[in-house]
Amino acid sequence: MQKLSLVALASLLFGSLAVPVETSAQTPAPDGVVKIGVLNDQSGIYADLAGPGSVEAARMAIEDFGGSVLGKKIELLSGDHQNKADIGATIARSWFDRDNVDVIVDFSNSSVGLAVQALAKQKNKITLIAAASSDFTGKACTATSAQWVYTSRTNGYGLAKALTEKKLDTWFLVTVDYAFGHAFADDIRRAVKENGGTVLGEVRHPLNTSDLSSFLLQAQNSKAKVIAIVNAGGDMTTTIKQAAEFGISSQATMVAPIVFLTDVHAMGLPTAQGLQFFTAFYWDRDEASRNWSKRFFERRKAMPTMTQAGIYSATLHYLKAVAAAKTDSTPEVMAKMRELPVNDIFTTNGSVREDGQMIHDMHLVEVKKPSESKGPWDYYKVLATVPGNKLFKPLSESDCPLVK
Repeated sequence: MQKLSLVALASLLFGSLAVPVETSAQTPAPDGVVKIGVLNDQSGIYADLAGPGSVEAARMAIEDFGGSVLGKKIELLSGDHQNKADIGATIARSWFDRDNVDVIVDFSNSSVGLAVQALAKQKNKITLIAAASSDFTGKACTATSAQWVYTSRTNGYGLAKALTEKKLDTWFLVTVDYAFGHAFADDIRRAVKENGGTVLGEVRHPLNTSDLSSFLLQAQNSKAKVIAIVNAGGDMTTTIKQAAEFGISSQATMVAPIVFLTDVHAMGLPTAQGLQFFTAFYWDRDEASRNWSKRFFERRKAMPTMTQAGIYSATLHYLKAVAAAKTDSTPEVMAKMRELPVNDIFTTNGSVREDGQMIHDMHLVEVKKPSESKGPWDYYKVLATVPGNKLFKPLSESDCPLVK
């Protein structure tokens, strides 16, 4: 899929779609209820990093807020978009039109998120997005949406900039050959060049490649200080596993733009050790994050990913904004979301800009060696905490129509 088609796709999804879906509500909501929907991949490749865990995180936010706001009960719905934009848009339309849902959170898939973001604008409803595309706060931005966790800018350009400034200045890219990989590779290449480094080469592989040995050998032969694994999900874990088998991980700094705690858990420390990347959240960062994450673990038997912690934060901030606005009317709530600072277990003194970007610190981490880990889920060393205003795209470069 071409990058532009993600935005264009949203305009194609507002007609009647004969796609069977299931949601957790079956009757129209009464006026005295605030409804929050979590829409994400509940059963596929993103289920571990978001999925039911994001639903639980939103439920915890509602419970921590008290279960009601302005005298109205808060209800939670969840839906599985199956990583298909048409199914996601159909669920969202039903939630908006039939169930009176006020806000939809998560998505964890840019094509679904862009489709629902455009529909929500049409319906004057709110979307709080945990997906990577910079278009959410760029050319597709709306006054009724915010992007919460990370972007292709923070985790591609920002990662390359931070490491090149540390004199890790020669790079080789192993890139998945479609729009996602191309966009991240372009951001990495630009950051390396702007900070005095050199990209020695790049190889591109098809999506869902099981044997990456020839690509990794080319990367190894380049003698680059940094080998960037510019893919995600199963491709990323396969690449890292095979790099470890070739001993490449001990010869160069391995980085990847999109890595989640669940990915590291699945790979294991012997394989993932030394991998560097940016994360928006780590459960063992401070006392507040540890305490909340232990509560999450009791419910899910896994520590939270950055997306799941971000969904807790976005849901809680939305409810605080409703309380401050003294109404659940979309324009007033969005105004309060931009006005109020974001302070919770996810971030301190975060802020929602006029383009919808929630600005917050990001953490450059390295996966620990097995000998450094104290036990299960003790996986990251935090190398640096970078202020959000140094990582997220500045408003001066924005192509968001809302930015004047």
